[in-house]
Amino acid sequence: MTDLTVTSDSPASLDVDALVVGAVRTELGPRVLADALPAAAATRLASLAPALGITGSPDDVHRFPAPDGVAARVIVVTGLGPDAEDAEALRRGAGAAVRTLAGTASVAVALPAASDAAVAAVLEGAALGAYAFDRYTTDPEKPAAVGTVQVVVPDAKAARDAAERARVLATSVHLVRDLVNAAPNDLYPEAFAGAAKDAAKGTGVKVTVLDDKALASGGYGGLVAVGQGSARGPRLVKVAWSPSKPAAKVALVGKGITFDSGGISLKPPTSMVAMKSDMAGAAAVLGTVLAAARLKLPVAVTGWLCLAENMPSGTAQRPSDVITIRGGKTVEVLNTDAEGRLVLADGLVAAIEEGPDVVLDVATLTGAQMVALGARVSAVMGSDDVRDEVVAAAGRAGEQFWPMPLPAELRESLSSKVADIANIGERHGGMLVAGLFLKDFVGQTPWAHLDIAGPAFNESSAFGYTPVGGTGVAVRTLLELVEARAHRA
Repeated sequence: MTDLTVTSDSPASLDVDALVVGAVRTELGPRVLADALPAAAATRLASLAPALGITGSPDDVHRFPAPDGVAARVIVVTGLGPDAEDAEALRRGAGAAVRTLAGTASVAVALPAASDAAVAAVLEGAALGAYAFDRYTTDPEKPAAVGTVQVVVPDAKAARDAAERARVLATSVHLVRDLVNAAPNDLYPEAFAGAAKDAAKGTGVKVTVLDDKALASGGYGGLVAVGQGSARGPRLVKVAWSPSKPAAKVALVGKGITFDSGGISLKPPTSMVAMKSDMAGAAAVLGTVLAAARLKLPVAVTGWLCLAENMPSGTAQRPSDVITIRGGKTVEVLNTDAEGRLVLADGLVAAIEEGPDVVLDVATLTGAQMVALGARVSAVMGSDDVRDEVVAAAGRAGEQFWPMPLPAELRESLSSKVADIANIGERHGGMLVAGLFLKDFVGQTPWAHLDIAGPAFNESSAFGYTPVGGTGVAVRTLLELVEARAHRA
């Protein structure tokens, strides 16, 4: 983990390998924000901007030798877009710079951070951008994440709490990215459960694991059915942060399909390539619970990781099978590639049995989410008030979640002639139909469903603080929501 600190020293005096400053895009052209540097150095930067191709646009990052009067070896100019006061612009600008500087030993970030929100955003962006996944590479030349990052703030003492939160947040997001990026031959349900135990050590989080036999005896028919086609059986992992006298009780349920072949309803080969990421919801739940514990939030946060590997075999579930979810509701399985909702149903029922104030499930659930909202915007649906609470939390956290409806007329398409409900329905509005399926298992408990299918795994180019591969999406939003619940009391 990159060492993240704060300083109130003059940026020009910092003896680092690279000093990051910002640039904004204006109607008159780019403007480099270097007022904190000596006048001569600032003038030099401003005069060089057009020749260096600096635009001030997001993800526009340039580096060049530092001018006289600056102790750093290199100056890096990162684009902030048109608004240098926007928290997410600062977060992305800091993240893009630190990500681009992978392999650099020491970096200082001097972006405009006059308010507490701006300070927090720069710290978060720098911490999130300092990530590299090198578990499988044997190339000694592959750049590692930046070694140390100093963020220049108006008052270092006042920013200590924000720096600690950024470190905790980044630790959880990086854990999620590592889990999502892990190869499916290494990260299968039992291995995921072991990783959860390891990650929870020293945090005060209690981890309980139900294996194949316990799931069967406990009536977890969704997990058993989805996992029965694999030689590596399913697991339900409960991770619980339980402070004394909690201000609220929040339950989180995560889809954890460690690899999704589609089962007997086999996916096309090209659609399987990224299916190691189908456990990103469970990873986000784990990361959120650990962050809440490390921050010692006065909220009881319990996560349910619904882990299975969806494989075709002689023992796999078949289309037309009827299974019984925990609690007794029966499901006719018409498509074995609509498996995430089956394991989530088990997890939702188990979570609600403990009487939480609110339950949220997180899942890479439908391709329809990507059709509707693309690769960077997640969907949220459910109880109106909880849905709106998630959207508001996402706005504060800097993640993009869009509210979606649950039209009652689509529920009829999930009717089954032989069971209580079918696992697929109307193809049009498939994301909403999946949400309606889950709604059948939450009763009157306040609930929201977060579909992160596209944003969980970046198959394109890196941008801002977001790397290629696992992104860690939803951790920031869920943590923000839990923190807000803590302040309600």
